[in-house]
Amino acid sequence: MIKLYYWPTPNGHKITIFLEEAGLDYEIKPVNIAVGDQFQPEFLKISPNNRMPAIIDTLPADGGEPISVFESGAILLYLAEKTGKFLTSGSSDSPEQQFRQRKTVTEWLFWQIGGLGPMAGQNHHFGRYAPEKIPYAISRYVNETNRLYGVLNHQLEGREFITGSYSIADMACYPWIVPYQQQQQALSDFSNLQRWFESIQSRPAVIRAYQQAEKYRGQPTVTEKSRKILFSQTAASIHQP
Repeated sequence: MIKLYYWPTPNGHKITIFLEEAGLDYEIKPVNIAVGDQFQPEFLKISPNNRMPAIIDTLPADGGEPISVFESGAILLYLAEKTGKFLTSGSSDSPEQQFRQRKTVTEWLFWQIGGLGPMAGQNHHFGRYAPEKIPYAISRYVNETNRLYGVLNHQLEGREFITGSYSIADMACYPWIVPYQQQQQALSDFSNLQRWFESIQSRPAVIRAYQQAEKYRGQPTVTEKSRKILFSQTAASIHQP
Protein backbone atom coordinates (compact mmCIF):
# COMPACT_ATOMS: atom_id res chain seq x y z
CA MET A 1 0.00 0.00 0.00
CA ILE A 2 1.27 3.42 -0.99
CA LYS A 3 0.04 6.42 1.00
CA LEU A 4 0.05 9.35 -1.42
CA TYR A 5 0.03 12.89 -0.06
CA TYR A 6 -1.58 14.69 -2.95
CA TRP A 7 -3.32 17.70 -4.39
CA PRO A 8 -4.45 17.99 -8.04
CA THR A 9 -1.50 19.88 -9.49
CA PRO A 10 0.80 18.77 -12.34
CA ASN A 11 3.29 17.31 -9.86
CA GLY A 12 0.51 15.48 -8.06
CA HIS A 13 -0.81 14.05 -11.32
CA LYS A 14 2.59 12.53 -12.12
CA ILE A 15 2.27 10.13 -9.21
CA THR A 16 -1.36 9.11 -9.67
CA ILE A 17 -0.52 8.35 -13.31
CA PHE A 18 2.31 6.03 -12.26
CA LEU A 19 0.25 4.31 -9.58
CA GLU A 20 -2.62 3.73 -11.98
CA GLU A 21 -0.31 2.53 -14.77
CA ALA A 22 1.50 0.12 -12.43
CA GLY A 23 -1.71 -1.12 -10.80
CA LEU A 24 -0.42 -0.42 -7.29
CA ASP A 25 -2.77 -0.14 -4.33
CA TYR A 26 -2.72 3.38 -2.95
CA GLU A 27 -4.56 5.65 -0.58
CA ILE A 28 -4.75 9.39 -1.17
CA LYS A 29 -4.08 11.68 1.76
CA PRO A 30 -5.26 15.11 0.56
CA VAL A 31 -2.90 18.03 1.19
CA ASN A 32 -4.93 21.17 0.52
CA ILE A 33 -2.16 23.60 -0.29
CA ALA A 34 -4.61 26.52 -0.40
CA VAL A 35 -5.31 26.28 3.34
CA GLY A 36 -1.80 25.38 4.50
CA ASP A 37 -2.05 21.60 4.99
CA GLN A 38 1.55 21.39 3.74
CA PHE A 39 2.71 22.96 7.02
CA GLN A 40 1.17 20.32 9.25
CA PRO A 41 3.83 18.61 11.41
CA GLU A 42 2.81 15.15 10.19
CA PHE A 43 3.41 16.19 6.59
CA LEU A 44 6.66 18.06 7.28
CA LYS A 45 8.13 14.87 8.73
CA ILE A 46 8.04 13.29 5.28
CA SER A 47 8.27 16.41 3.11
CA PRO A 48 10.61 18.94 4.76
CA ASN A 49 10.34 21.27 1.76
CA ASN A 50 6.59 21.66 2.55
CA ARG A 51 5.64 20.65 -0.96
CA MET A 52 3.45 17.86 -2.22
CA PRO A 53 3.45 15.15 -3.49
CA ALA A 54 5.08 12.78 -1.05
CA ILE A 55 4.55 9.11 -0.39
CA ILE A 56 4.92 6.54 2.34
CA ASP A 57 5.57 3.01 1.10
CA THR A 58 4.18 0.78 3.84
CA LEU A 59 5.55 -2.38 2.18
CA PRO A 60 9.06 -1.52 0.93
CA ALA A 61 11.00 -4.04 -1.14
CA ASP A 62 13.50 -4.68 1.66
CA GLY A 63 10.71 -5.75 4.03
CA GLY A 64 11.76 -3.17 6.61
CA GLU A 65 10.07 -0.16 8.11
CA PRO A 66 7.89 2.07 5.90
CA ILE A 67 9.84 4.38 3.60
CA SER A 68 8.87 7.98 2.89
CA VAL A 69 9.86 9.81 -0.30
CA PHE A 70 9.35 13.46 -1.21
CA GLU A 71 9.83 15.36 -4.52
CA SER A 72 7.90 14.10 -7.53
CA GLY A 73 10.93 13.06 -9.59
CA ALA A 74 12.41 11.10 -6.69
CA ILE A 75 9.05 9.41 -6.14
CA LEU A 76 8.82 8.36 -9.79
CA LEU A 77 12.35 6.93 -9.71
CA TYR A 78 11.66 5.13 -6.43
CA LEU A 79 8.43 3.57 -7.69
CA ALA A 80 9.99 2.61 -11.04
CA GLU A 81 12.87 0.88 -9.30
CA LYS A 82 10.56 -0.77 -6.77
CA THR A 83 8.28 -2.22 -9.44
CA GLY A 84 10.77 -2.70 -12.26
CA LYS A 85 8.43 -0.79 -14.56
CA PHE A 86 8.68 2.28 -16.81
CA LEU A 87 12.42 2.80 -16.44
CA THR A 88 13.69 0.45 -19.15
CA SER A 89 11.85 -1.32 -21.95
CA GLY A 90 12.06 -4.77 -20.43
CA SER A 91 14.14 -7.60 -18.97
CA SER A 92 14.72 -9.12 -22.42
CA ASP A 93 17.22 -6.37 -23.17
CA SER A 94 20.88 -6.82 -22.34
CA PRO A 95 22.31 -5.14 -19.22
CA GLU A 96 24.12 -2.69 -21.50
CA GLN A 97 20.86 -1.76 -23.26
CA GLN A 98 19.05 -1.35 -19.95
CA PHE A 99 21.86 0.84 -18.64
CA ARG A 100 21.59 3.14 -21.65
CA GLN A 101 17.80 3.21 -21.51
CA ARG A 102 17.82 4.09 -17.84
CA LYS A 103 20.32 6.86 -18.53
CA THR A 104 18.10 8.37 -21.23
CA VAL A 105 14.90 8.14 -19.17
CA THR A 106 16.68 9.80 -16.26
CA GLU A 107 17.94 12.61 -18.50
CA TRP A 108 14.44 13.46 -19.69
CA LEU A 109 12.97 13.11 -16.22
CA PHE A 110 15.52 15.62 -14.95
CA TRP A 111 14.84 17.82 -17.99
CA GLN A 112 11.24 18.07 -16.87
CA ILE A 113 12.14 18.67 -13.23
CA GLY A 114 14.76 21.32 -13.99
CA GLY A 115 13.23 22.93 -17.06
CA LEU A 116 9.69 22.28 -18.22
CA GLY A 117 8.13 22.29 -14.76
CA PRO A 118 9.80 25.40 -13.32
CA MET A 119 9.47 27.44 -16.52
CA ALA A 120 5.84 26.49 -17.10
CA GLY A 121 5.21 27.15 -13.41
CA GLN A 122 6.56 30.69 -13.71
CA ASN A 123 4.48 31.05 -16.88
CA HIS A 124 1.38 30.17 -14.84
CA HIS A 125 2.36 32.50 -12.02
CA PHE A 126 3.07 35.66 -13.98
CA GLY A 127 0.35 35.05 -16.54
CA ARG A 128 -2.48 34.10 -14.19
CA TYR A 129 -1.71 34.68 -10.52
CA ALA A 130 0.66 37.62 -10.08
CA PRO A 131 -1.24 40.67 -8.77
CA GLU A 132 0.77 42.88 -11.11
CA LYS A 133 0.99 41.98 -14.79
CA ILE A 134 4.63 42.45 -15.77
CA PRO A 135 4.97 42.27 -19.57
CA TYR A 136 8.66 41.34 -19.50
CA ALA A 137 8.08 38.45 -17.07
CA ILE A 138 5.09 37.16 -19.01
CA SER A 139 6.97 37.32 -22.31
CA ARG A 140 10.07 35.73 -20.79
CA TYR A 141 8.27 32.65 -19.52
CA VAL A 142 5.84 32.26 -22.40
CA ASN A 143 8.81 32.29 -24.79
CA GLU A 144 10.84 29.87 -22.67
CA THR A 145 7.86 27.52 -22.44
CA ASN A 146 7.59 27.71 -26.20
CA ARG A 147 11.27 26.85 -26.57
CA LEU A 148 10.88 23.83 -24.30
CA TYR A 149 7.85 22.65 -26.26
CA GLY A 150 10.10 22.82 -29.32
CA VAL A 151 12.78 20.73 -27.62
CA LEU A 152 10.25 18.07 -26.70
CA ASN A 153 8.69 18.17 -30.15
CA HIS A 154 12.11 17.55 -31.70
CA GLN A 155 12.82 14.65 -29.33
CA LEU A 156 9.52 13.04 -30.32
CA GLU A 157 10.40 13.03 -34.01
CA GLY A 158 10.19 9.40 -35.07
CA ARG A 159 9.40 8.21 -31.52
CA GLU A 160 6.10 7.10 -30.05
CA PHE A 161 7.20 8.20 -26.59
CA ILE A 162 9.92 10.51 -25.30
CA THR A 163 12.62 7.85 -24.95
CA GLY A 164 11.14 5.30 -27.33
CA SER A 165 9.12 3.18 -24.90
CA TYR A 166 6.59 4.53 -22.40
CA SER A 167 8.38 5.62 -19.24
CA ILE A 168 8.36 7.86 -16.20
CA ALA A 169 9.69 10.62 -18.46
CA ASP A 170 6.33 10.67 -20.26
CA MET A 171 4.45 10.59 -16.95
CA ALA A 172 6.49 13.53 -15.68
CA CYS A 173 6.09 15.70 -18.77
CA TYR A 174 2.46 15.11 -19.71
CA PRO A 175 0.79 16.93 -16.75
CA TRP A 176 2.84 20.03 -17.50
CA ILE A 177 1.59 20.07 -21.11
CA VAL A 178 -2.08 19.63 -20.12
CA PRO A 179 -2.52 23.38 -19.36
CA TYR A 180 -0.98 24.41 -22.69
CA GLN A 181 -3.68 26.99 -23.36
CA GLN A 182 -3.02 28.68 -20.01
CA GLN A 183 0.65 28.71 -21.02
CA GLN A 184 -0.29 30.55 -24.24
CA GLN A 185 0.87 27.69 -26.44
CA ALA A 186 -0.77 26.02 -29.44
CA LEU A 187 -0.24 22.28 -29.76
CA SER A 188 -0.97 22.59 -33.47
CA ASP A 189 2.42 24.32 -33.77
CA PHE A 190 4.13 21.11 -32.60
CA SER A 191 2.91 18.13 -34.60
CA ASN A 192 4.99 15.46 -32.82
CA LEU A 193 4.11 16.83 -29.40
CA GLN A 194 0.41 16.98 -30.27
CA ARG A 195 0.41 13.37 -31.46
CA TRP A 196 2.19 12.26 -28.28
CA PHE A 197 -0.12 14.33 -26.07
CA GLU A 198 -3.26 12.84 -27.57
CA SER A 199 -1.82 9.33 -27.19
CA ILE A 200 -1.08 9.84 -23.49
CA GLN A 201 -4.41 11.58 -22.91
CA SER A 202 -6.33 8.55 -24.15
CA ARG A 203 -4.56 5.97 -21.95
CA PRO A 204 -7.03 4.37 -19.50
CA ALA A 205 -4.67 4.77 -16.55
CA VAL A 206 -4.21 8.48 -17.29
CA ILE A 207 -7.98 8.93 -17.54
CA ARG A 208 -8.37 7.22 -14.14
CA ALA A 209 -5.64 9.40 -12.62
CA TYR A 210 -7.38 12.59 -13.70
CA GLN A 211 -10.70 11.25 -12.45
CA GLN A 212 -9.07 11.06 -9.01
CA ALA A 213 -8.31 14.76 -9.30
CA GLU A 214 -11.97 15.64 -9.74
CA LYS A 215 -12.65 14.62 -6.15
CA TYR A 216 -10.54 17.54 -4.92
CA ARG A 217 -11.56 20.31 -7.27
CA GLY A 218 -14.36 21.72 -5.14
CA GLN A 219 -12.53 25.00 -4.60
CA PRO A 220 -9.87 26.93 -6.51
CA THR A 221 -6.32 26.48 -5.29
CA VAL A 222 -5.39 30.14 -5.71
CA THR A 223 -7.66 32.67 -4.01
CA GLU A 224 -7.01 36.04 -2.43
CA LYS A 225 -6.86 34.28 0.92
CA SER A 226 -4.44 31.61 -0.24
CA ARG A 227 -1.98 33.90 -2.03
CA LYS A 228 0.06 34.55 1.09
CA ILE A 229 0.30 30.84 1.84
CA LEU A 230 1.31 29.95 -1.71
CA PHE A 231 3.42 32.88 -2.88
CA SER A 232 4.83 34.71 0.15
CA GLN A 233 6.80 32.01 1.94
CA THR A 234 10.20 32.73 3.44
CA ALA A 235 12.48 30.73 5.70
CA ALA A 236 10.53 32.04 8.67
CA SER A 237 7.27 30.69 7.28
CA ILE A 238 8.35 27.11 6.63
CA HIS A 239 6.74 25.72 9.78
CA GLN A 240 3.99 28.31 10.08
CA PRO A 241 1.88 29.61 7.17
